[in-house]
Amino acid sequence: MNNNHMICDLETGVCGPSGESEVEMIDLNAVTEKKLTLYYVTDPICSHCWALEPVLRRFEKQYSHYFHMQTVMGGLLEKWEGFADVKNGISGPADVAGHWREVGEHSRMPIDGSVWLQNPIFSSYPPSRVYKVIQQENDELAHVFLRRVREAVFAFNRNIAEDEVLIEIVNNIGLDGEKIVKQANEESSQELLNQDFSLARSLGATGFPTIIIVNEENKGVKIVGARPFEFYLQGLQQVLEMDELHAKQKPSLSQLMEEEGRLFTREIEEFYQIEQQEVSAFIQKELLTEQYVEKKILGEVYIEKK
Repeated sequence: MNNNHMICDLETGVCGPSGESEVEMIDLNAVTEKKLTLYYVTDPICSHCWALEPVLRRFEKQYSHYFHMQTVMGGLLEKWEGFADVKNGISGPADVAGHWREVGEHSRMPIDGSVWLQNPIFSSYPPSRVYKVIQQENDELAHVFLRRVREAVFAFNRNIAEDEVLIEIVNNIGLDGEKIVKQANEESSQELLNQDFSLARSLGATGFPTIIIVNEENKGVKIVGARPFEFYLQGLQQVLEMDELHAKQKPSLSQLMEEEGRLFTREIEEFYQIEQQEVSAFIQKELLTEQYVEKKILGEVYIEKK
């Protein structure tokens, strides 16, 4: 994938080159999937993908019975050597920090960004390869891993390209971190990642996040950038050719916390469709004090399971 577009645009909600339509009809007969599929083209260091987390969780929890979701790694940053994006004002890691902070302030999904100044991420490929290794055995745990690396890099300012950080994260989701990270550093794991890059190209995804929903005939919609919930719902309706879709009942906050382990205020607001000022009372109503601990980071509140 082309790694010369690290800019993340606040207006389009895209990490990567701009210029694509927000929502467009597409025909992907080159893709061989034979059932309704949602392709999520992303990258561990895509800031707009982190901003999309609240909306995507809500959409998946309520409507995933209509589709199979396949996460595809896009390869946002291979390496900094020889990198130059003069048009977007990025010639090195330090130039990314300000863009990340803007995305965090705009989306209210906490982003520190100073990792680019203190201990720059040299590539997004290492965590992407770890994701692919885990995905081969357990797609659900791969999803958990991707969430944890995003929390680590965006909110907690950790360098997720480093082996020791990745080992710790993998250990914390109940797997053998040393074994998996060692495997991720082998050539075969890069080959797995290259397959994702090839799929992303065939899907026409050049910026992240890109959501592509296709039917049995490989025709559907492509939604580029971090968009409001209604964009994805309308896209699904278009592909299914249905005016009304049945939404699954949302899990309670207690159930959601049991599954997720950590939730930021913006995520609770989006999931339960409440206002920011209502979140504190909602948490106290829905959870017992012994179930969670409340913390603050970068001016935003989040809760963790005890």
